[in-house]
Amino acid sequence: QVQLVESGGGLVQPGGSLRLSCVTSASIFSTYTMGWYRQAPGLERELVGIIRGYSTEYRDSVKGRFTISRDNAKNTVYLQMNSLKPEDTAVYYCNAKYGAYEYWGQGTQVTVSS
Repeated sequence: QVQLVESGGGLVQPGGSLRLSCVTSASIFSTYTMGWYRQAPGLERELVGIIRGYSTEYRDSVKGRFTISRDNAKNTVYLQMNSLKPEDTAVYYCNAKYGAYEYWGQGTQVTVSS
């Protein structure tokens, strides 16, 4: 069965940093496009960024602050978040997609507040 497990969320002050992790199976990790999404209360889920191989794409609001990376030996994708802002507050979800197949993690809460 397919599992994506996120971790690393928490409470951080504006300007601070967090690193989120998403662990999945070797078969998923080696084949699927991995991505990070987020959803704030009352708003729609939005794409944060994706990684295909080692190529990454990000939404404009996080460019220069967030970095997606991967560790193939650990079947893990990371989201390094620096210079966090209150508007980054959301539940962050890991996503794996390949054609018609798509899977989601359970989400991890990120709260940016003073």
